[in-house]
Amino acid sequence: MSKDAAKSNAPRAWQRMISGRRLDLLDPSPFDVEIEDIAHGLARVARWNGQTKGDHAFSVAEHSVVVLNILDALYPGLDAKLRLAALLHDAPEYVIGDMISPFKAALGVDYRSFEDRLEAAVHLRFGLPAKLSKENKRKIKRADMICAYFEATQIAGFTHEESINFFGRPPAGLEIAIRPLPVKQAQLLFLERFETVLAEVEAKG
Repeated sequence: MSKDAAKSNAPRAWQRMISGRRLDLLDPSPFDVEIEDIAHGLARVARWNGQTKGDHAFSVAEHSVVVLNILDALYPGLDAKLRLAALLHDAPEYVIGDMISPFKAALGVDYRSFEDRLEAAVHLRFGLPAKLSKENKRKIKRADMICAYFEATQIAGFTHEESINFFGRPPAGLEIAIRPLPVKQAQLLFLERFETVLAEVEAKG
């Protein structure tokens, strides 16, 4: 079989986005990443595989905004680029969905490298480093885990003790209300926060 024939018979490895962009999943290009596609996708991806209370799923788009709010509460005055990275910390899920942590662990290193390539493309598209420093990743992860605690106890059916065991105890005095929004509202919330933080990044050069 010729190389051209083998290529034509290969499984499709790209995703057509709502913007019309065609994103190569194996070798994603920053030039094919659009924030409207990210917001559209994340607003339709449910946290906890949709196993949450209420009339609406708690979307990854809304989760991302809450994580940024928590980061701001933990570390006031952070650099705008780190705040933008926090908002985009789950951006690859607009393509691959939100897999629960146990399933990610079962898939292993190959999944992580796939996710990392998508994250790098998103970061480069919006003027961020392809990879964050360990310290910056630690700060975002801390905010992410605190958000998970509040989600788990308020909408995902976890007890207080279970949530502390899996996600840690949130800082004293920090209270976050998890109120799942309809898809369109979550999408708009994410886009509005993105535009605000991006303007801060651009203002600081």
